[in-house]
Amino acid sequence: MARKRGRIKDKWKLKTWLTVHAPRALGSVPIASIPSNSPESAIGRVVETTLFDIFKEDPSNYSIKLYFKIVKVDGNDAYTIFKGHEYAREYLRNLIRRGSSMVDYINNYITRDGYKIRIFVVAFTRNRINSSRKHAIRMAVHKILSERVPKLTYDQFIHEILVGDLKKLMLKEAKKVCPIRHLGIRKTKLLEVPKGVEQVKPVVTKEEEAELPKEEAAEEETGTIPAQ
Repeated sequence: MARKRGRIKDKWKLKTWLTVHAPRALGSVPIASIPSNSPESAIGRVVETTLFDIFKEDPSNYSIKLYFKIVKVDGNDAYTIFKGHEYAREYLRNLIRRGSSMVDYINNYITRDGYKIRIFVVAFTRNRINSSRKHAIRMAVHKILSERVPKLTYDQFIHEILVGDLKKLMLKEAKKVCPIRHLGIRKTKLLEVPKGVEQVKPVVTKEEEAELPKEEAAEEETGTIPAQ
């Protein structure tokens, strides 16, 4: 005799839908709606969106990916911390041109309120340049970042890298070395947060580990200048 099958539960109906909000620095606007079995299970999840989805203005902002980590759930609302951003691969690929040089710069900086961030800057020159000029461009970028970032809170830093004047300041300084076709912060990653704030454990890929210097001699290859 065949057994009677019980009623199959619809797992989706059992889930709660949460509205995910951007951090205060970006206006706490809703950025996504996600299903969750419980508030606790949502904490720690990373939500991806684009800069266009935040401000709804410039269509070119579709090429800037933003990452937010859920750190708190209150009812049906989930609140996040800015985990980092990066250029879309297609956008970065389209910036490459024959007859020009690409200059990469990577370094860690700490904001006024104690957030440690890894900043990746990329520059494309109008013509090919030698290694000494590449180094000069990296030093120009480092000069602006080392002066500006320690004076900013993390909220101010987020605003500066996405819609502020930090890129313009670096470009102006780098143009003293040679003509620049494009200069921008292609990626940021939150590495450490101050004590008492929700901890965010960074996930460092093998590719990023390879980009970081193992000794001072690696500076010219990676474009990384040791933090002062």
